[in-house]
Amino acid sequence: MTTSRGLPSDRLAIGQILGRLLFQFRSELFDSAGADGRFHDIRFPHLQVWGNIGTEGIRLTDLAATAQLSLAACSELVDELQGLGYLERQPDLSDGRAKLIFPTAKGREVLDAAGKPVADLEQRWREQLPPGTFDRACHTFNDLIGAFANEGKLRGS
Repeated sequence: MTTSRGLPSDRLAIGQILGRLLFQFRSELFDSAGADGRFHDIRFPHLQVWGNIGTEGIRLTDLAATAQLSLAACSELVDELQGLGYLERQPDLSDGRAKLIFPTAKGREVLDAAGKPVADLEQRWREQLPPGTFDRACHTFNDLIGAFANEGKLRGS
């Protein structure tokens, strides 16, 4: 395995690990959504938005940062999902110039429908490893996110 200088030679670099696992996660989730057939008009790139939209309303700039997309790319995806009836823009009552993006009732169906496939996917991944390993890894990465957030260094949140 080829590695950069100073990195362990017995594993991939952390960026490769996280990137590949995120792609695997999204691919499996997208495949399960396609099998359902209800959300046939959702494209793979839309998962960048779905994974970061929430239900409380979010500004486009914050969504783009959280989804790690350019403002233009995020706007295009939100426009598509709005056109499909999954998202809507509403005035931000705290700032009359801004809009908040919310899932519509149809969009909330997508978020609700993702719960079981995500749980199933986690269970399938858990079964690939020795007992406790998957959960320890998840807790470790969650702790790392918390540490960066506490330092004010967590980007995209």
